[in-house]
Amino acid sequence: MKLLVPHEHGGWAMVSVPFLLGMVVGGPTWLHLPLFLAWLCFYLGAYPFRLMLARRGGGDRQRLFRWSVGYWAAGLIFAIPPLVSHPSLLWAGPVLGGLFAVNSWFAYRRNERSFVNDVCAILAFCVGAAAAYVVGAGTWDRMALWVAGMCVLYFVGSVFFVKTVFRERKNAQWLRASKGYHVLLVGGLALMEPLLVLPYAFAAVRAFVWGGKVMRPIHVGLIEIAGSVVFLVLSVVVLSVTNWPTL
Repeated sequence: MKLLVPHEHGGWAMVSVPFLLGMVVGGPTWLHLPLFLAWLCFYLGAYPFRLMLARRGGGDRQRLFRWSVGYWAAGLIFAIPPLVSHPSLLWAGPVLGGLFAVNSWFAYRRNERSFVNDVCAILAFCVGAAAAYVVGAGTWDRMALWVAGMCVLYFVGSVFFVKTVFRERKNAQWLRASKGYHVLLVGGLALMEPLLVLPYAFAAVRAFVWGGKVMRPIHVGLIEIAGSVVFLVLSVVVLSVTNWPTL
């Protein structure tokens, strides 16, 4: 039986990069393995559920629903060890539930390309960064929110970039918005702590060099993968050599 999995490269980046950042900054432990498996199963379960809501499954909606339930059941089982060790992670349930409800509504309306829907999805993915940090560090502090916030800022920029090379490529307003976002992002971070600019430098260059250009999906995917890796590595380096955000 062939597994039913999403094929969007952006989704795979968002399910893994925030989690890895939180894990590395918080400190890796064995609990990160079941936590990531739970996180992955919740992500996988959302995919067939959205297909079912968007009525793209035709007469196969029951099969899609069974896939969702199966993935989510496995996710709940994998989540038991980290939840027993860190009961405070239960806060993520209502937050993820609310964000998933918004995504489900957009899927039902067949408007998944909405910017609001994209941002809600990003917020949900970046909950994984905070959860992974807490499991490693063993406590909630400002860094838990900061690693999640850093990921939100990066992936919102990715949404702008992808829209300017695909669906909104001929829309000058989107291109200006993309460039403006990255200018404000880099400028604001430079005022807080200059080294924080480094993880976003590639993203800013990407927005100005390739934004609005005609590009093949494979090339956009490679740029996004490279950007995600650069962001992850430089974020770890910057957070390890500065006192931010504990200043």
